[in-house]
Amino acid sequence: MRRLLIAAAMCLAALGPVSVRAETDLKDLFQREQVTLTKLPGRHLQSLLTEGTPRDRARPDTVKYNLSWLDSQPEPEGGPQWRCLSEALYFEARGETVKGQFAVAEVIMNRVKSQNFPSTVCGVIKQGTGRKFQCQFTYTCDGHKDVIDEKKAFERVAKVARAVMDGAVGGLTGGATHYHTSAVHPKWAKVYQQTARIGVHMFYRPNYRTASN
Repeated sequence: MRRLLIAAAMCLAALGPVSVRAETDLKDLFQREQVTLTKLPGRHLQSLLTEGTPRDRARPDTVKYNLSWLDSQPEPEGGPQWRCLSEALYFEARGETVKGQFAVAEVIMNRVKSQNFPSTVCGVIKQGTGRKFQCQFTYTCDGHKDVIDEKKAFERVAKVARAVMDGAVGGLTGGATHYHTSAVHPKWAKVYQQTARIGVHMFYRPNYRTASN
């Protein structure tokens, strides 16, 4: 049975995104057979199986970048990867516009898809944390305790995270894997290609090709 499950995973990974029903059924099978998910091929498939399937998926043509639309969405749920993305959006972009929050989330997901970064959301966000001047997201190494004290703001960014992880939007940043605010001027911005500017954030991608562009 295990060999059959791994063969099925390989086929699905080759085909790309799979249906909601297929994700759910395959995840249940793997859990029953106790097959280690991290040993399966296909970065996309691994993240889907690990995170699980949400109850309601927002379609790309229904997303509106405003608070009214965001507040109308159902309460999100998810596992550790969704939580990591929600926290990153809270600490990095909760003061941004809704569109800006979607864009920051898209950058993180672009990194997950790229062979040049870790293959999970939490891995991308925590990359370099604990090493001086090497963290990728400032809030993970600024020395401040990460306390979520704005409940409404967190509820909203959590909905953004859920929608982005479900693939509801894309293309806002032109495949960007980096960004910075207008308040700073990092050296890498001089050599990377700027792909978008949304709110106070400017978005870039390196001059080498990644899996997401």
